Order: sequence, then structure tokens, then C-alpha cells
Amino acid sequence: MGLVHSVESCGTVDGPGIRFILFLSGCSLRCRYCHNPDTSFKRRGTERSAEEVLEEISRYRDFLVNAGGGVTVSGGDPLFQPEFGRAFLRGCKAMGLHVCLATSGHLGGNADEEILSLTDLVLLDIKAWNPEQYRLVTAQPLQPTLDFAERLAALGKPVWLRYVLVPGLTDQLNDIEALARYASGLGNIQRVDVLPFHQMGRYKWQDLGLDYTLADTEPPEPELTDRVRAIFRANGFAACTY
Repeated sequence: MGLVHSVESCGTVDGPGIRFILFLSGCSLRCRYCHNPDTSFKRRGTERSAEEVLEEISRYRDFLVNAGGGVTVSGGDPLFQPEFGRAFLRGCKAMGLHVCLATSGHLGGNADEEILSLTDLVLLDIKAWNPEQYRLVTAQPLQPTLDFAERLAALGKPVWLRYVLVPGLTDQLNDIEALARYASGLGNIQRVDVLPFHQMGRYKWQDLGLDYTLADTEPPEPELTDRVRAIFRANGFAACTY
């Protein structure tokens, strides 16, 4: 059994094609810009079995395959519930579905060989490059994420890197340049998505009674977003779409 926050039957931004997205409850990070803080705590969710969710997905199976999509396991962080995730991934692969794992990598140690063998693509969020800034953003250390990224590289596991651009928080261009060089050197990063910060999750913080420190932060100017994307393109990601 696992705690499921929600599902989305026709997602288009969390992996290739049209995807069924399973959002699991629980996350080890406390990102200041999180747009789904309601998924951060494991107690917020509905208890469901992997078999029950797989039965729901089976109704979409042919459509997902024909649409060049599959299933994405997200959250929260799916590696917060590795046993449920492992059983769920087995079922997805038994149906012949393409599987994405969306994670911060902070709990990469929970991804055993079987979980990674069942995963076709990892959507890896690196929140910041400077370790001090990473802790300021997430309240956790950076190194576990880098360890996971390097493990994926050693396995040759395809990765899409995602970076949220927040003015005044993750917009240090020197750090972004260093991250771009690091990503290029890994050899398995197929794509980099620079995601401009937005305020669409602000109401969730308010509803939960949480202190939202970015209430006055505006989305990045298009010029800044273009400049950051250009840094990644200059480091070998010219074929990327954003």
C-alpha cells in the first residue's frame, strides 16, 4: 500500500508524449518555491494499493502507447515510498509502458537496482548548484543529488534535467554556468528544461497555514530566462526544447 496524493490522466509536460502521472505523497525537501506543498508530507494522501492504481492505468494503456507517452511517477518525491514505487513500476513495465521517474535525487539511495532497471527516463530536479544556496532553497544538502546524478551517468540512464529559475534565489549566473558544465560532462543528460518561477501554488501555502517566503517574488523577466537557457545551449544542449 502507498499514499497517493492525486493522478493526472493526460499530462504533457512530465516526460515524452501524453502521460498518466501518479503523484505520491511525501518529500524530504522543503523547497521555498514548491508549487505542491500539499504533497510534501506523507500523511496527506489516500491509501491505495499498486494493483488498484495499475488497474486504473490499464484503461488508458493503448491510448498512452499510441500517443508516444507512458507513465510518470512524481510527487512529492516517489523515492519517499520506494516499496510502493517498485511494485508500481513492475506493473507498468508488465503493461509495456514507458516509465519516467521524477525526483530531486535527494533520496537517490532509495532507488535500488530494480527501480532503476524499471525506469526508462529520470526527470531530475537540481534546485541549485552552490551547496549553501541549495540548503537555503531546500533545507537539505546538495551532495546526495549529485551522487545520484553520477550514479545515473555511470549506468547510462537517460535524464532530463530540470532547473527552476527564481529571481533572487536561483538566478546566480556563475552558478548556473557551473551547473551547465557539470551536466554536459555527465554524458547522459538528453535535455535541460529551465522552468520560470510562478505563483500558481501560492494559495496552497496559505491554505496549509505555511510560511511562504516568496510571496513578493515576481516571475523572472523573459530576458533573464532566455539568458539562462542560452548558458545551457552553449554547453551542448542546443537541441533542447523548453
